[in-house]
Parts: sequence; structure tokens; C-alpha cells
Amino acid sequence: MAEVFDIFSPNGKRAMNPCQCGFHGDALHVCTCTPAMIQRYLARISGPLLDRIDLHIQVPAVKYKELCEDEKSEDSSVILARIMEARRRQSARLAPFGQFCNTQMTPRTLRRFCRLDAECEKQMESAITKLGLSARAYDRILRVSRTIADLEGSEKILAGHVSEAIQYRTLDRTYWLQGI
Repeated sequence: MAEVFDIFSPNGKRAMNPCQCGFHGDALHVCTCTPAMIQRYLARISGPLLDRIDLHIQVPAVKYKELCEDEKSEDSSVILARIMEARRRQSARLAPFGQFCNTQMTPRTLRRFCRLDAECEKQMESAITKLGLSARAYDRILRVSRTIADLEGSEKILAGHVSEAIQYRTLDRTYWLQGI
């Protein structure tokens, strides 16, 4: 089953299926839910709750062939080093404000450290308008954009960082506002 949204559940798992049967949008399985059933299922999670979740990522089921492949991937130690360096940057930037990571940024520090150029502003305006995102979602996109920039070692937030961060906010609007 494809796990769709990162939400807190009683069993400690942080995921939610896209519908009751779990196969809506799955390329390998047929969803048995009607559009009304899917809407009812998804309506259990409110927009304000989704706004408080930074990343919404659809994770499709992994095919057997992909599990067996001996594909070279980035070593975990390299990824960890990049994360630790990004955390160090964040801590150095935010320490004077009593914060240590981007998620803790207040509106004041957010505006100070997440300045966008004209191209990025245009992307944000388009996302807010077309996807109907809230002010809270706008702030979340800024924080995630800053984090992506930190992971790449960039002092500035670039258009690619904003674009990637916006992608992580689209599932709630795809299902909740645009219908099934």
C-alpha cells in the first residue's frame, strides 16, 4: 500500500494511506473505493492540521525488481555528513536568536533568513494562488526551502530550492481541494 501523508498515529507510525483500501493512485493495484469514499476518508484530516506538516510525500510501493537491484547509491556516511553540516550552518545562523534549526524560526527570523529573489517570489505567488495554500503553508515552504539550500551548501535560497519545497506541499491540495 502506498503511504501518503506524514501524520501522527497511535502506533507511532507517521503515515496515512490515500484511501481506505490503500491503492488510490497505485500503478500496480486497482483502488476499490468510490470518489465519495475517498473524500470521506481524507476528510478525517483537516486542512489546518495538514498545514502544520512540513512535508507531504507520496511513497509508491517498491517493485520486486528494484529491491533486488545492486544499484550504487550515495553512501549513508556522505548523507550524514551533509546533514550535520547543514545543521551546523543552521545553528550558527540562528544561535543569536535562541534557536538551533530552521523549524524553530519565528516569523521575524524567517523573513530575515529566507529572503527570496524575484524569480522565487514569482514561484511562491503562483503556488499560493494556484494551489490555494495558506499563510502557514507559505511559512513552511520558506523553512523547507532554507533547509534544502542548507543541505546544498547555498547561502541563498534559489528557485530550485523553492520549487522542490513547493512539491512537498501539493498533496493536501491535490486531494482536498481539487477533488479525486
